Amino acid sequence: MRLLLVEDNEQLAEALQSLLAGAGHAVDRVADGASAEALAAAERFDLIILDLNLPQMDGLSVLRALRARSNQAAVLILTARGAPEDRIRGLDLGADDYMVKPFDIGEFEARVRSLLRRQAGLRAAVVTVGDVTLDLAARRFTAGGAALDLPARELALLELLFMRAGKVVTKDAIVQSLTSLDDSLSENAIEQYASRLRRRLAPHGVHLRTARGIGYYIDRSA
Repeated sequence: MRLLLVEDNEQLAEALQSLLAGAGHAVDRVADGASAEALAAAERFDLIILDLNLPQMDGLSVLRALRARSNQAAVLILTARGAPEDRIRGLDLGADDYMVKPFDIGEFEARVRSLLRRQAGLRAAVVTVGDVTLDLAARRFTAGGAALDLPARELALLELLFMRAGKVVTKDAIVQSLTSLDDSLSENAIEQYASRLRRRLAPHGVHLRTARGIGYYIDRSA
C-alpha cells in the first residue's frame, strides 16, 4: 500500500519510514504541513500518518483540508498531544485513529495493518482464495500450507490483488499503490509480474484475470 508519513522529527521519521518500507509499503515522507497538504492533493494515498505539531501548517489544519476535499485516505494521528480534548478534536475532524508518543512499535504496526484492512473493506486478517492464503499480519502467502515465496514486487502486487479480490485493480492504481515518488513502475513491468503470478497461482486454484486495457483482478468465482 502507499503511505504518506508527515513527521518533522527527522530521526523518528527515518525510523518509521524504514519500518514501513521494510513491511513492503511505498512510503513518501514530508516534514511540514504545507507540503503534506499539497502532496495529498496531488497523489493518492491509502494511509496518511500525521503529526500535529508541524511547521508551516499544523496537522489538524491538514486533516481539515483533506476531509474538505473528500479525501478518503485513512488518517492515523501520531502526536505528543495526549489530552482527551485533543483526541476528541482529531477524531471529530475525520482521523481514523489516534496514537500518542511515545508509543509501542508493535501496536503502531498493528494499527497500520488494521487501517489498511479497513481501507480495503476487509474485516479479517486472513484472505483465502482457492488453495492460497494471505496472512496480512505476517504479510505471508501460503499455498496448500506451504510458504509461497515471491520476489518483493510480485508479493506486493499479489497482496494488493488479494486485498481487493473480485474487484478490478487498474494499472494506474497498481502504480499508485506500489510506488513512492522516488520509484517507478512501467506497464510492461506490471504485465510481466502479472504473467509470472498467473503461472504460479493457476495450479492452486487461483485465477488472475486481465481486464483488457484496464487492469487485473483475482477471480473469486472460478
